[in-house]
Amino acid sequence: MKTKGGKFTFPSKPIILTIFFLLVVLLVVFLRSSSLPQSHQPLSCPPIKHVPLETQTCNKISPTTAETLVHYVTSNITPQQTYKEISVSLRVLTKKSPCNFLVFGLGYDSPMWATLNQGGRTVFLEEDKSWIKQIQGKFPNLESYHVVYDSKVKLASDLMEIGKRDECKLGLLRSRSFR
Repeated sequence: MKTKGGKFTFPSKPIILTIFFLLVVLLVVFLRSSSLPQSHQPLSCPPIKHVPLETQTCNKISPTTAETLVHYVTSNITPQQTYKEISVSLRVLTKKSPCNFLVFGLGYDSPMWATLNQGGRTVFLEEDKSWIKQIQGKFPNLESYHVVYDSKVKLASDLMEIGKRDECKLGLLRSRSFR
């Protein structure tokens, strides 16, 4: 704006008022966000139904989960169990996890079992030392131990027959009575 003397002047009142208003808004927003208790701050994820807000957290997926997903998405290995077989254990883990989970045998499906028991301890027992090294090389976060079994698969039928004998059933009944 040009005045009579030829000098340019700015309409200072509107600019100063606008700057003052913006500073007040920023101050209010800052004070409001810093004065909220931690449990009432909004989550970056949608709330989970039936879980108290103060116990909910919203984090990235664990590295183990990420590795497991990548493994299965990029793998062309045929599953060692059927969907129906896996579903039995999945139902138990859905109810009980996180828990202590013991798995007999280490395989390409092992990351899945550890991931389904997220937050729990999953331990794998395996007979073949070289297989343990191979799987551990690919999935170092898995907890596995070498074991030696006295019985072999070819003896399974005989062992099942022995298990049906009265002396075995008696032992089972006694062990259940001490629970």
